[in-house]
Amino acid sequence: MASKMQLADLSFVEASHPNAQRVAVLQEPGQIEMAYAEIPEPGPDEIRIRMHYVGICGSDIETYRGIRRPEFVSFPGRLGHEVSGVVDKVGVNVHTLKVGQRVSCRYVWGAFAEYIVCTPFNVKVVPDNFPDEEISSLEVLPGILHAAELSNIQSNTSVLITGQGVSGLVMTQVISLFSPKNLAVTDLNPAKLELAKKYGATHTYQIPSEDTPTMDIVGKDFPDGFDVVIPCLLEGAGMVDALNACAFGGRIVTYGCIGPCEEPFDFFKMHKKRVDIYSTEPKRDIDMRRFWQEGLQLVEDGLVNTVEMVTHRFPLEKVGEAFTLRDDKSDRESIHVLIDCR
Repeated sequence: MASKMQLADLSFVEASHPNAQRVAVLQEPGQIEMAYAEIPEPGPDEIRIRMHYVGICGSDIETYRGIRRPEFVSFPGRLGHEVSGVVDKVGVNVHTLKVGQRVSCRYVWGAFAEYIVCTPFNVKVVPDNFPDEEISSLEVLPGILHAAELSNIQSNTSVLITGQGVSGLVMTQVISLFSPKNLAVTDLNPAKLELAKKYGATHTYQIPSEDTPTMDIVGKDFPDGFDVVIPCLLEGAGMVDALNACAFGGRIVTYGCIGPCEEPFDFFKMHKKRVDIYSTEPKRDIDMRRFWQEGLQLVEDGLVNTVEMVTHRFPLEKVGEAFTLRDDKSDRESIHVLIDCR
């Protein structure tokens, strides 16, 4: 899987270069600026994608804040991986993908730009009738569908999803299709909770602050905790909260909480409660492709909606303003922020 991650070239050129494209560069934490790089040429087994929309993901924000570990990113760096684009050029050995096909991408990095190059493994062709704004969020669906399967939800299962950002709201829609007995969700933002109700949540709880323990809010209704807890938050401390909210013999499915955690995780409590912990990214490439196709079908059938959560759109040259908005923890209006790279 890691060998198929496509990283954008960091070779920059002058704006006057005859083959220059605009790219967003994270110079250091909190400082993202526009620069120019040469438009890449696809190799014999590669394709070039012309970017349309690219979503700002939580992992982009973690990197922007400087809380990702050094082995994950270095500076300067290029962000962006939730892609809506069009095949622009194909290598000589690529015989099925065609110029003009609309695609979603996975495992690419550096997509806040006009063009990227990747392999056929990294793209999923979508129907022509798909809205551009819907395509970029298809990237989250393989991990979400895998999380739903790992949750082993039955008709008597109570599920808690902490966080209703983009992934959390998509997770709520998918988990509701598994028909759990209870589907509780938490978030700081009441607007997101209203969407969650529409998407199938049976219980919604507004958390007053990031430091508020979840069980302080939901414990009155669920004193024994939840059979399945799916944290969809950025900060690693959400795992501590997830363990406290998990019932005896339950499971934590870690879609989020991959950021650093300063608070110690109590492994002895995990042992006493007989809690299982699962990681959600599909282990096998073939499974990732299968989940991607299933996710595409759910969106095409109208069972998962990602356009409705788009609240802001910025042109590429204003990517810095977009990140400032997305990074504002006090903001209660934005949900999904898209960058228009055309």
